[in-house]
Amino acid sequence: MSAAATHVPVLLDEVIAGLAIIEGETHVDGTFGAGGYTRAMLDLGARVYAFDRDPSAIREGSGLADESGGRLTLVPERFSRMRQALASRGVAAVNGVALDIGVSSMQFDQAERGFSFQADGPLDMRMGQEGQSAAEFLNQADEAEIADVIYRYGEEPKSRRIARAIVAARPIERTGQLAQIVRRAVGWHQGMKKDPATRTFQAIRIHLNEELDELEDGLEAAEQVLGPGGRLAVVTFHSLEDRLVKRFLRERSGAVPAASRHLPERANTGPAPTFEAVAKPVRPGDAELQANPRARSATLRVARRTSASPWSPAPEGIPQ
Repeated sequence: MSAAATHVPVLLDEVIAGLAIIEGETHVDGTFGAGGYTRAMLDLGARVYAFDRDPSAIREGSGLADESGGRLTLVPERFSRMRQALASRGVAAVNGVALDIGVSSMQFDQAERGFSFQADGPLDMRMGQEGQSAAEFLNQADEAEIADVIYRYGEEPKSRRIARAIVAARPIERTGQLAQIVRRAVGWHQGMKKDPATRTFQAIRIHLNEELDELEDGLEAAEQVLGPGGRLAVVTFHSLEDRLVKRFLRERSGAVPAASRHLPERANTGPAPTFEAVAKPVRPGDAELQANPRARSATLRVARRTSASPWSPAPEGIPQ
C-alpha cells in the first residue's frame, strides 16, 4: 500500500501494547484506513479482520491482504456491524478490537474528498462515498438545522451567526468557499491561534457520517464480540468522542456515581461489569507530537473484557 509509508496511525505502539497480542489470536481493526494497526497486528502473528466503510481503503488494502497468507480479511462494512460480519464468517469471538475514531489521514489529505480546507476541493465529506454530501446538506437544510449541527457537533458558540452566513451565501460547492464564509462570520484574522473553520468542518463531517452513533454502536458491538480477557483499545480525537467512550467504559465497568461527592461510590446493582480498565488514559508523547502534530488531541483508552454477558442485546437474528 503506497499510503502506508506516509500515514502512521496515532499511538501505534501504545495501541498494540494495550491489545497484548499473542501469536495465533484473532483481532479486529475496526478502522483500517491505510492499514497501520493491521500491519502491526499481522507482524505479531495475529489473524485480522479489518473493517472500513470507505471502498477506497478496502481497494488499497488488497495488496496487504494478498501478502498476509490468508491471515487478513478486509471487510467493507462499518465497524458497528462487526458482530454480524464476523458471525457470517464463522467467527464467534475475538481477542482484541482496535478503533481509531474519526476521519483517516488518508481521507483528510485527499482534497477531492472534501474533508479539509487546507486544499480547496469539492464539499463532499462522505466516508463511505454514498449518501448526502456536505454541499447537499448545506444547500438544502434550513438555517436552524445547520446552526444546531454546528453547535452540537462542533461545540461552536457562534453557530447561529455561521449558519446565517452559510444560508446567505448559497449555493456552496467548495471547501475553500465554506472556510471563507465561516472566517468572515466570526471575524477571523491571520495570526489567530486556531482557524474557526475547523469546528464547523468537524461538525458537518460528524453529522453526515453519523460518527457518534457509529461509535456508540461500535462500542456495543465490541462488547458482544470480545471473548473473556479480550482487549478493547479506542483512540479518540475530540471531547465528544472521548466523553462517549469514557462514559461507556465507566458504566460497563460497574462504576456508578455517588449521590454526593463526599460519599464513596455506590455498589452497582445492575448487570455484572463487562469491562475493567487496564491502564490510565494515554496521550501522545513529545516525540510523536513533533513527528505528527495531528496527534495532539488524541486519547487512548484500553479495557479488558470480563466473562459477564453483554449488556447490549445481540443484533436481530444473531444469537448471544
